[in-house]
Amino acid sequence: MTKKEIADKAVYYKHNGYNCAQAVVKALSEAMGKECSTLLLATAGFATGMGTMDATCGALIGANLVVGLATERKNTLDKSRTLYHKFLDSCGATICKDLKGKNSGVVMCSCEDCTRNAVIAAIDVINFEK
Repeated sequence: MTKKEIADKAVYYKHNGYNCAQAVVKALSEAMGKECSTLLLATAGFATGMGTMDATCGALIGANLVVGLATERKNTLDKSRTLYHKFLDSCGATICKDLKGKNSGVVMCSCEDCTRNAVIAAIDVINFEK
């Protein structure tokens, strides 16, 4: 699958019962041929920026979890930092309420685009594409 196909699958999951973090985890895990049921449970509380919109975007959290698993402690912090900056560059912020324009009234990046951008950034960081 291409990056776009994996990202589109994550958006599909987002619209079909999964929160942003879970959608990213599910799409990336499937693309990597990994089982993800434990991660889906673990990411249940990361919807709307850890449930409050005041914290880090759930899509970015999900992507970072997968990057950590994929790197198996080899340069994980560097890859996490790279993921963060790729997401920030593509979305304009990393905090859910800022992305959604909760205070400003201006949406910087939709949930769909945050989900898509997190998947694409994670794929770039882990250097895989099927």
